[in-house]
Amino acid sequence: MRAWQPQVAATAALFSLGLASGCALFRRPPPAPISELEVTATAYNSLPSQSAEPGDPTRAASGIRLRPGMRVVAVSDDLFELGLRFGARLRIEGLEGEWSVADRMAPRWRRRIDVYLGNDLEAARRFGERRVRIRWKPP
Repeated sequence: MRAWQPQVAATAALFSLGLASGCALFRRPPPAPISELEVTATAYNSLPSQSAEPGDPTRAASGIRLRPGMRVVAVSDDLFELGLRFGARLRIEGLEGEWSVADRMAPRWRRRIDVYLGNDLEAARRFGERRVRIRWKPP
């Protein structure tokens, strides 16, 4: 028997043991927990009068161009740090479907989301300010 053959046999035996025992090396990681939080929700539009920055009110902080009908939100800095980063998907109590984080709010806000409602200023006013539960999967 050659000098390397016992090593190969031992490696094969350990590999087989790992497969048979469900070794962590071969298991899928558990799904990410779903986070849930109660926040204050308001609505915004892509109108020059509502833009915090001078320039194009249809350009979100993530770089995407906002268009009426998009299901996107802006989030406060503290929520951004909790995992609601650009592209994160969330569900909002009382609103249908899944929404995506595309924008950031002014630094003064905490535990707050701003729901994008296109150019419909009246819809944003009707939405008002309300407490809602949001759910998302952290990245």
